Amino acid sequence: MEEASTPALLTASEVAGAIRIGQLSATEVVEAQLGRIEKFNPALNAIVTLDADNARCRAREADRAIATGEACGPLHGVPITLKDSFDTAGLRTTSGYRPFRDRVPVEDATPVARLREAGAIILGKTNLPALANGLQTNNTLFGRTNNPWDLGRTPGGSSGGAAAAVSAGLSFLELGSDIGGSIRIPAHFCGVYGLKATAGRIAAKGHVASARRLPAPTGCEALFELASFGPIARSIEDLELVLRIISEPGTPPLTPPAPRTLSELRVAWTDDFGGAPLDGGSRRLMHSFIEALTRGGCHVERCSSVVDYVEAWRVSGICSAAVNTVFQSLPTRWVRRAVSPLLRQFGPRHPLMLGLFTGLALDRACLRRALEQRIRLIQQLEEFLGAWDCWICPAFPTPAFTHRPAKASIEVDRQSLSQLEANLHSIIFNTTGHPVVTMPIGLSPERLPIGVQVIGSRWQEMALLNTVRQIASVTRGFQRPPGY
Repeated sequence: MEEASTPALLTASEVAGAIRIGQLSATEVVEAQLGRIEKFNPALNAIVTLDADNARCRAREADRAIATGEACGPLHGVPITLKDSFDTAGLRTTSGYRPFRDRVPVEDATPVARLREAGAIILGKTNLPALANGLQTNNTLFGRTNNPWDLGRTPGGSSGGAAAAVSAGLSFLELGSDIGGSIRIPAHFCGVYGLKATAGRIAAKGHVASARRLPAPTGCEALFELASFGPIARSIEDLELVLRIISEPGTPPLTPPAPRTLSELRVAWTDDFGGAPLDGGSRRLMHSFIEALTRGGCHVERCSSVVDYVEAWRVSGICSAAVNTVFQSLPTRWVRRAVSPLLRQFGPRHPLMLGLFTGLALDRACLRRALEQRIRLIQQLEEFLGAWDCWICPAFPTPAFTHRPAKASIEVDRQSLSQLEANLHSIIFNTTGHPVVTMPIGLSPERLPIGVQVIGSRWQEMALLNTVRQIASVTRGFQRPPGY
């Protein structure tokens, strides 16, 4: 066990503060992180491109700036890693896609540039499924990433390497992308905090999630609003710090809310997300969390019928499949159009699956109807959230599951569920674009992390983070995986 003074045991905010006042040097923090990466990353395979020499150089520059009294940004000297779908100038960015194995961008993705301007030092890039598409983190270029809580289990996808690196203390924070739970599910599996910001809050420029960039069908440009971005970290304070740095100018201001205590909050919750599966251990832990909030004086109310889940899943499926199909080659799009009616007729009948099969066809009239229904769904959820400080929902049907083929089912209390259907708890909030924080609430009977989603009103991330800070007070917060 490492000593409590080890920099890796601190949050990004704490490290930045310690560097600023001279308690730590950027050089010693970077060296400590490189040492941990050397020790732990071979088993995890979370970091797939390491930029050690450049990180050391940047650390020396950061220390000289402190010594000469130069102005410092809020992340001055803090070493971080970045999901390998975000362009980094001069540093390989592959998005886990073999044809991109030698791809070196000439400029940073917009949020990456802002993190650099804030003083962050980029240690390297973290693994993901190819082109950020998958519930597990595995690709033919770098191989599989393992969960630090159990190397035989997945850290999730697509921000799996990011969440594993933060959980294991290899990185102080990460930048994730999310179009179907890709920040939230890895955060849940690895026991860390993740924020999917409101769609449009953080720029998508420089994020690589396709082999080619093609326009959406005319009139269906809103399909690209399904993608959101945000930080992954070990504390709520770090989520807030990074959000302030990477938010786009011109979006609604990040206004600090009036301080609220736990007893002043009104919290809606459900463990019955339209009948979506949830295993017994996760359900019991969620109930314990709700009971702790109640004992703390929080006004808590169970609200199950918040939206028309069947319609929401169908619309989410249509939009998600359409976005994915737009990024495919012309022959692949032709094939998808051809098989769409067959899948609708003979495939699984769950509304999410039916929506996915429908969206493959890229039928413009169908897409426009789905986007109109999306607007109604946004309005419905906004109206509901107007009466509550947040809505707490499950993050995933189970804790992290064992590694398996992409099309293999998972088990929820001995019942099989496809990996696509396991996204039932998360995909709706990509469709509506609402901000969501995933927060850890404890450990399962197998001693694996369990998290919940905490949903807030659109553009109200600061109020949501304040609420999460209060409700997290009844939990143990982030717990370091054994052995790290």
